[in-house]
Amino acid sequence: MVDTGRKVLAIIDETLGLKGRALTFQSDTPLLGVLPELDSMAVVGVLNLLEEYFGFIIGDDEIDGSTFATVETLVAFVESKLA
Repeated sequence: MVDTGRKVLAIIDETLGLKGRALTFQSDTPLLGVLPELDSMAVVGVLNLLEEYFGFIIGDDEIDGSTFATVETLVAFVESKLA
């Protein structure tokens, strides 16, 4: 989780209004179901910012709860879209 991971954390932080807290998350930090700020609308916001920043399109059938299980699973998803 180098530059891609840092940007993903920055996007999470910005979308959820965590005031820098997300920047301290580790790769195994759980997200969905643990962060109260990460509701369905916030997930859409994170996905929109990921698309905008990284320049890819995310299809509805590409996302499920496991994508947002941990920081690592979300970063892996982003990296797979960039590959």
